[in-house]
Amino acid sequence: MSPIPGLPLTGLPRDSVPRLERPGPLRQRVYETLLDLIITRTLPPGAHLVETELAGRLGVSRQPVREALQRLSTEGWVDLRPAQGAFVHEPTEDEADQLLHVRTLLEAEAVRLAAARVDTAAVQALEEVCAAGERAVADDDVEGAVELNARLHGAIMELAGNVALAELAAQVDRRVRWYYAPIARQRGRRSWAEHRELIAALADGDGQRAAAVMRAHTEHTRTSYHQRTT
Repeated sequence: MSPIPGLPLTGLPRDSVPRLERPGPLRQRVYETLLDLIITRTLPPGAHLVETELAGRLGVSRQPVREALQRLSTEGWVDLRPAQGAFVHEPTEDEADQLLHVRTLLEAEAVRLAAARVDTAAVQALEEVCAAGERAVADDDVEGAVELNARLHGAIMELAGNVALAELAAQVDRRVRWYYAPIARQRGRRSWAEHRELIAALADGDGQRAAAVMRAHTEHTRTSYHQRTT
């Protein structure tokens, strides 16, 4: 199928943008849909976002699309360029580096705290997510691997039991997924082997070792992002 006119970088399939049903907070749903398309890189960095085309695909008027683009611009996901229009933000290497460094600090502390609270059921749940992630890698299911990676890290954050820490992590989680998506295949099996090491440290209740493994794990992700070839 042909891409949306004005989105030459995407080759966006017609059925990849769902038409929204009218009931519910429409502006919020338009915002969430566009954000999800950006995070998953269905709309890649640099893509031109044409209000009329997006509105037609979503089955809404231009107004909620315009409002969503304004909000996404405020949050740094979209660049509004005078006389040119809206474009998906293209992150600089420094932006990615800073965000991934913050992620390391938050997640190393989270796993250290989680080690003191984890129980057998929690370990089993983490192992199940890890096994699903390994299957996704084996099946070359990149989208699934990205989703399961976020789920595992989110579960560890929840185990930490620190509400303030979780709130800070939530602010960076979506952007971390955005940066992780293009390197998920590159990280592949190694990433999930590192997750196994994390789970083993948690199962032993060794917070210091778990934090060290998490720091190494997130550093590998940061390095892989800077070394990406696509």
